[in-house]
Amino acid sequence: MMTETTLSSYVKDPLVLAQENFSSREELFEQVAQKASDLGWVREDFLDRIKTREETFPTGIQLMSMGAAIPHTDAECILEEFVAVITLQDSVVFQSMEDNNQQVKAQIVFVLGLNQPHAQLEMLQSLMGLLQNESALSELLLANTATELVSAIKKNNL
Repeated sequence: MMTETTLSSYVKDPLVLAQENFSSREELFEQVAQKASDLGWVREDFLDRIKTREETFPTGIQLMSMGAAIPHTDAECILEEFVAVITLQDSVVFQSMEDNNQQVKAQIVFVLGLNQPHAQLEMLQSLMGLLQNESALSELLLANTATELVSAIKKNNL
């Protein structure tokens, strides 16, 4: 059965950030939470919950040529589903999901704002597929604007 849990169906312009600079993952979370909150997409506890969850269950993933992270939080604080896609000029440090003592310098971050558990699982699986696709990933990383980033996602059928 084919389901529509594709990245492009959840990617929404206000939360697509290309070539950003953040001093820390906390600052990245704050920016995403602020935008999502302004849009009415998350409850006010979203920021605390995503920070806490990231400390407890880190989401950094070390790839061959770069690092990525897929932070997410509890379904009940998401009012309108989204996946924020952020590419970074300077990487932001996350802890590795495989080993909390390992640091991952993430250059691309997908913040999942999903409120259906099965969708969250399917999205994680499809993102894991994307993270193994070096050519699609490098296209995303080369995008200079949110518009280019969204079209790279669509072009690669993500």
